[in-house]
Parts: sequence; C-alpha cells; structure tokens
Amino acid sequence: MECALYVVATPIGNLRDISLRALDVLTSAGVIAAEDTRNTAHLLTHYGIAANRLLALHQHNERGAAEKIIALLAQGQPVALVSDAGTPAVSDPGALLVEAVRAAGHRVIPIPGANAALAALSAAGLPAPHFLFYGFLPNKSAARCRALQDLAALSCVLVFYEAPHRILECVADLQAVFGGERQIVLAREITKLFESIHRCTLAEAMDWLNADANHQRGEFVLLVSGAAEKEGLDAEVERVLALLLKDLPLKQAVQLAVQITGAGKNELYQRALEIKPG
Repeated sequence: MECALYVVATPIGNLRDISLRALDVLTSAGVIAAEDTRNTAHLLTHYGIAANRLLALHQHNERGAAEKIIALLAQGQPVALVSDAGTPAVSDPGALLVEAVRAAGHRVIPIPGANAALAALSAAGLPAPHFLFYGFLPNKSAARCRALQDLAALSCVLVFYEAPHRILECVADLQAVFGGERQIVLAREITKLFESIHRCTLAEAMDWLNADANHQRGEFVLLVSGAAEKEGLDAEVERVLALLLKDLPLKQAVQLAVQITGAGKNELYQRALEIKPG
C-alpha cells in the first residue's frame, strides 16, 4: 500500500453503501483518522476490521492531529481519513488536514463513495443542468438571510445541508427571501430506515413539516430550484446602453456598458446591433 493520506468516503446511513476499495484501504492503513472514533469503530467492527488504529480528528483538534499524521506519513505509515458519514472535508472536518499534508509534500488519494447531496439531487427530479452545493447555512437568521440574498438571483439548483433543530426556521427564511413559488425538495435520512424525499413549493413546505413531527427529524438535504432566467436585458442596462449609443461608436458603447452594468458582452453587443444597425 502506497504511503499517502487516503480520504475515504464512508456510508451516510446504510452500511452496505461502502466500496470494496474503501474496505481495502481501511483494512491496510496503518492509522485511521476519524471524526468520531466511536462511530468509526462501529463501522469497522461491522466489517471485521480491527479498530485499534483509530486517531481522533475533528473540528476542535484538526491542526494538532494534522501534525501527528504528517509525522506518521514521514515515517512511511499510510493514513486513512474518514468522517462520521459521507466524504471527509465536504461540510465535515478534513480540509485543513489535506492542505497540511499536501504542503508537507505527501500524496493525497481520494477514495470516492456515498454523498448525501448527490444522492438527494439524483432523486429530486429538478431538471436544471447546473447546481450549487452550499452546505450548511449560517446558524443565525439574520446571517442566513444575508447569505440567501446573495444566492437569490442564481438560476441553478441550490443545495443545502440542515440539522433537524433548525429546519423550521431555515425553511421559513428560504421562503422569506426566495418567495413561495420556487420548488423545494426536502430529503431527509437519505439511505436510512426512515428516508423520505418530499417535493413541493416553498409556500407549502412549512405545512408539510408541521403536518407530522416525524417530518422534522433526521439530517436534511434541501434542494431549491433556481431563479427564473430573465428574458432580455434589465431596463436599467437597456437605458445605459441606449444613452451610450447616442454619442459613441457601437463597439465602444458596448465596452463601456459592460464595465458600467456588469452585463454580458455578447448579449449587449446583440442588443446594440438591434438599437443601432450598422
């Protein structure tokens, strides 16, 4: 086994959602760095893998643990990194470790596997060709709303993680910022016994959550449809372009309009040709 840091994806619920390659790495690695050693010990025991090589690495000790792991790699010991569920360093501890290991000149090898965001997206039926994975929104409502306002104009599907104790206030803020017409998919307990995937409008989401206390339980992936794409140029952009075209050659007017408004050059150029042919 090559001496490297192996970033190993583990199941997000169903223990059978682990790859053969991941099991090989966990069996062979000299040390397994785990977000919660108790959770990982349960997984290892399930697959008959010795759990006596565990090292704790979580958000409170990541920098210190990184120094130990780099020392182990320098001694020729391969190390596997796992989180409680899913892929390490994606809305979970691990990114600081990976950065430090790479800076120290050691190889980092990803071992892909289960991912809650992609699993939920695949079953959501939202046909947009692009998505933005945001992860966890801020805990406080004011900060959360500011973050959502920055995302409000994006036309791609927005993907968030949320904890059960914040789900009601998070969905309330989503509706307040985005309005009630957008589609939301509430995917909870993905791959687990009580998995549910519910799609509705943001206006209907609170009623669904409150209809049954069980709807508020478990870890959530929230997928929200993007903003409707506007047809044509914004009225203010049109006004700026028209004013510039009165006194400037077409090419120069378009260049200045791009700088002033931030609108796309190609779209402005086509509109300029319509306003000022030739």
